[in-house]
Amino acid sequence: MKVILFCQNPYAFGILEPIMQVLKQKEFDYLWFVKKPIKNKFPFKNETLTSNMEVVKTFKSDVIFVPGNEVPYYLRGLKVQVFHGLAGEKKGHFRIRHYFDLYLTQGPYFTQRFLKLKNKYKNFDVLETGWPKLDIYGNELHKYDEEKKALLNNYNAKKIVLYAPTFSPSLTSAPYLIDEFKKLAKNKDHLILIKFHDLMAEELIVAYQQIAKENSKVIFEEERNIIKFLLMADIMVSDTSSVVYEFLLLDKPVITFKSNSKNIQWDNSLEYKNLEAKIISNLQEDVFQKERQNIVAQYHPYNDGKSALRMVETVQDYIAKNGVPEKRKLSFLRKLKIHKIFGKY
Repeated sequence: MKVILFCQNPYAFGILEPIMQVLKQKEFDYLWFVKKPIKNKFPFKNETLTSNMEVVKTFKSDVIFVPGNEVPYYLRGLKVQVFHGLAGEKKGHFRIRHYFDLYLTQGPYFTQRFLKLKNKYKNFDVLETGWPKLDIYGNELHKYDEEKKALLNNYNAKKIVLYAPTFSPSLTSAPYLIDEFKKLAKNKDHLILIKFHDLMAEELIVAYQQIAKENSKVIFEEERNIIKFLLMADIMVSDTSSVVYEFLLLDKPVITFKSNSKNIQWDNSLEYKNLEAKIISNLQEDVFQKERQNIVAQYHPYNDGKSALRMVETVQDYIAKNGVPEKRKLSFLRKLKIHKIFGKY
């Protein structure tokens, strides 16, 4: 089986890496497509990649795994949506753009929604596999325990607070919590890790980098793999970000500010204040622990570390039954959009 690992944004690397490892084990032929603007961020130095769509077309893939919203209709291969997050309330998460043959869903909440859309549009299939980015939860849950212990010792702190907001201008809490984090930084018990999305506004990046320069208990993290910081943190602060769900699946408390989730089962503040008090309260009492179990059951009930394997084996079975599409039918306007993004081939 020949596979394309299709990347338009840097977050795709961490999502597709577990799939790559399964492809290696099965000795399948694969190629990374990485858009030119993010090529210098590609973390796997010994892997074959291309930014040339003509090379991808010539590869004649059987499967294309895509943790994004678009994929060229003219490429050979089963076009598979593997998603880039768990926030179903995000604008566009359940929007059908007609580029994909198969949606591989993370858990029952997503499966049920996409099955309804399948019945409406009748031009794609839906199968539940779990999400490969979270395979580390099943395989290497304690991978960073020693690093966490060393960090706390070095900074003479007791708990790690992770701040991971969304970049979306209409949803992000970052502009409104600057003073709150300056206050929190004076609490000697807490080490604050700030992890921003690649698309966060530059002025906000600069503002929080300055907080880190001025406060010894604040670290502005440049490393792209947020999973590391999710595993290390004791509590997370965020807003309407899909990373909230990734953290809740670790059964640890979350505080959000003005989240627009329709299914809030954690501490959500409607005002940008009292950050320190909320952190202390949630670490000591953790009153939302039972509610987190509902999130696990609905959003991602797979803790066996085998979602990537399920994805690969699912597409194998699907192709055995249905064959490999040479291309996908699209409307003129959809084709035009693909031509603007990837070129016309």
